[in-house]
Formats: sequence, C-alpha cells, structure tokens
Amino acid sequence: MEMNVILEKFEGPLDLLLHLIEKNKVNIYDIPISEITNQYLDYLRKMNTQDLNIMSEFLLMAATLLDIKSKLLLPIETTSEGEVEDPRTELVEQLLQYKMFRFISQELRDRQLDAHHSYFKAASLPKEVSMYQAPIDLEDLCAQVDLKKLNEIFNSILRRQEDRIDPIRAKFGKIQQEEISVEEAMANLELYAKTNTQFSFCQLLEQQQTKMAIIVTFLAVLELMKLGKIQIVQLDIFDDIQITSLMIAS
Repeated sequence: MEMNVILEKFEGPLDLLLHLIEKNKVNIYDIPISEITNQYLDYLRKMNTQDLNIMSEFLLMAATLLDIKSKLLLPIETTSEGEVEDPRTELVEQLLQYKMFRFISQELRDRQLDAHHSYFKAASLPKEVSMYQAPIDLEDLCAQVDLKKLNEIFNSILRRQEDRIDPIRAKFGKIQQEEISVEEAMANLELYAKTNTQFSFCQLLEQQQTKMAIIVTFLAVLELMKLGKIQIVQLDIFDDIQITSLMIAS
C-alpha cells in the first residue's frame, strides 16, 4: 500500500533550515549540523519538482551542510589571533539575516491587511480656521537685525543705483522727477502688485530714481503690509525679501 506524503512548501533552502531549527528547538548559534543535515537531506529525497532552478538552490545548501559537517570532524582550527574558527559562523549569519527579513516582510504584510480596516475622515475645518495665520512677532523677526545692518543694506541699494548711472550721459544734466507722497507711492504699489503677484523687495527699490523715492516706497510697503494687502517673506536672515500680493487683479 502506497502512502502519499504531503510536504510543506518552503521559499528556499534558508526557509527550510529555519523550519528544521525551530522544529527541533535548537539554538541557532549552536546548530547540530549532523542532525539538521540528515533531516534536510531526507526532505530533499521526498521533494518532487522538475524546476532545476529551485532544485539547484536546495542542492547547493545540501553541499554546504555536508562541507560544514566534514569540517567539524577535522581537528579544530584557530586563526592567527588564537581564536577558534567555527565552520557554522557564515551559515548562522545568513540564517539570522533571512530570519530578520522574513519577520519584516510578515510585519509589512500584517500592516497592509490592517490598513484595509482603517478609515480616514476628510478634512472639514472651517474656512476661517484653515486660512488663519499666526501674527508676526516683529521683535522676533528683527531680533538679529540692528541699525548698523539696516544701514549696510540701505547703502548697498544706493550703490546699485549709482552703478546704473551712465557716466557720459550723467554730465548732460539731470531732470529731477517730482517727489511723490506716501499715499501716491501706495497707490502705485497697489497697481503694480495687482499685475505682479510676486516680486523682490530689492527689485522694487532698484526701480526708484532718488533717495527720497526709495524711502517713500519703503514706507508704502510697510503700510500695505499693515493693511494686509501684501505679504512679505524672508527665508533666511539678511536674504532678499519676497513680496506676495494678496489683492485680486481687476
């Protein structure tokens, strides 16, 4: 009478070895190679597969186990430092790494299964709450800026204005532009901000022709920021300030 034996399926030779170690309840750091090798070979005899790639992996591990078994029968070898060489060391490291990866894959699979039972509520914050922005602390913003640094920034802008002057045409005389008030500068800046949603603070000041125009434009920027019509952002200390318009173009 024939008896059909159903063998468990393993993902590879390391998976089979771990199964045998756990089944025999032996210490993975002190594997009884002789006993495990016999059980491993017994499993190979019962395998019925025509896939040479799969069989070659299991046969290679069988050869490794036999090689380790034969080395354990020889006299103990030591390294140049006097340490005893264990032929099982490399195999134990492979088994530990495989066991760790298998545990991680099982954990990820369990989390994926649990994720199907998780539901998330869509965001339902009031518009006023989502659009809220914390007030700007001017003292904290200017904590590392003193009058000396502001003077250096102001002088650098003035130097850029002087570099733009044509040395030849400058001798022909100057046409003084009539100075404008802060209110007029605010109106001009509002018009500019409606067509340019984002621009540089230095770029804005460089468009001015006189010292008074630069000062008036600077004050206009502060007033529009106070009114909430523009927003200024400085990514890092002493970087150029980026101005963003909060007004809708008409």
